[in-house]
Amino acid sequence: MAINVIDKDGIFHIAIQGEMTIYTAVEQKNKLIECLKPDHELCIDLSAVSEIDSAGLQLLLWLKQEAPRLNLIHHSRAVVEVLELLNLASHFGDPIIFSSHWKTS
Repeated sequence: MAINVIDKDGIFHIAIQGEMTIYTAVEQKNKLIECLKPDHELCIDLSAVSEIDSAGLQLLLWLKQEAPRLNLIHHSRAVVEVLELLNLASHFGDPIIFSSHWKTS
């Protein structure tokens, strides 16, 4: 699990890699709390999220509530599957673009 943050022009570009699960949620939340600033937008790249469970989803829901401006981008297949399963894709207001490298079943 890794979270990489780049601060550029009032936007925190955040890339989350690996799991967003109960095993990583506390560490991820502590890292993301540092990025919650009233004058900053959060742009979170979810392309490298390999697994997400209810704790990871709660983290995204918490961010939606706490961040003044939040954009989720490059959703991984794991993230899309959970958002669609729980009918939460539209809750975040970000378009979900299906990656061309996803294999169709």
